[in-house]
Amino acid sequence: MADRRFFGTDGVRGRVNAEPMTAEFALRLGRAAGAVLAKNLSHRPHILIGKDTRLSGYMIESALCAGLTAQGMNVLLAGPVPTPAVAYLTRSLRADAGVMISASHNPAEDNGIKFFSASGDKLPDAVEAEIEKLLQRPPAPAGPLEVGKAFRVDDARGRYIEFLKASLPRGMRFDGLKVVVDCANGAAYDVAPRLFRELGCEVVAIAAEPDGLNINRGCGSTHPELISAAVREHGADLGFALDGDADRLIAADAEGRIVDGDQMLAILALHALKHGVLRGEGVVGTVMSNMGLEVYLDGLGLKLHRAPVGDRYVLERMRATGCN
Repeated sequence: MADRRFFGTDGVRGRVNAEPMTAEFALRLGRAAGAVLAKNLSHRPHILIGKDTRLSGYMIESALCAGLTAQGMNVLLAGPVPTPAVAYLTRSLRADAGVMISASHNPAEDNGIKFFSASGDKLPDAVEAEIEKLLQRPPAPAGPLEVGKAFRVDDARGRYIEFLKASLPRGMRFDGLKVVVDCANGAAYDVAPRLFRELGCEVVAIAAEPDGLNINRGCGSTHPELISAAVREHGADLGFALDGDADRLIAADAEGRIVDGDQMLAILALHALKHGVLRGEGVVGTVMSNMGLEVYLDGLGLKLHRAPVGDRYVLERMRATGCN
């Protein structure tokens, strides 16, 4: 990994229209990824692309799509969806890979590209390294009659909402619960409010009017003071603040007190332990997890397993330890 130039812990990321986050690079990356991901497949490969609400997403998506189709891959365009939706839709639609165009909690001036395998996991380091090699020596393109096509995915967000609702016990509703949702003017601007409304909540949606430039600007999980104030202002029972691609979360209780990720892990671990569904006799965090979490879990007889920063490494450690 040390000699890799472009791929970091979460794909490729940078300032828009500066290397590597240019249209030219995205085209090259699409060709390189298409060549690697289509290897050893006996069928026409399909890859799903999602994005957040950044203005530059259109440019990156178009260039990446051109590179992938030039290598003979068909592209499924999901539009603005949360990063976890890309992982789910890649599996659900039986795609051979997935891509999310986002720079997560970074400002609109930045963007990024991260790949998922057919199973919805992040690509292994070895596969990313192989893609990176082909960036230096572009592969031969597909033949003139073998180029791929691009298709729009019908109701990608609606599919994801149904998946999320299906993760709850059948018939569960939250009638009477008032929830504030800070969508960070990002990928969850539609999904998050719709999800909670369909579950019976009274929803106050804030930062849910993306214009391509206001993603994460003074809102979202990096500005928890906004959700704290909004919960108190609206007399809500709780609030949730997401980031630009909706893969990180900060919460606030009815008093506006912030509940961070470590506290949520502790709450979830205690709940799962009490209900006999906690596996692996522990919890997986990262090297950045608070020591207070480790002490608390130890008091419950549980171990905190620390993984390197990055969701792929957390998932690897969960699988290795049997934690859920």
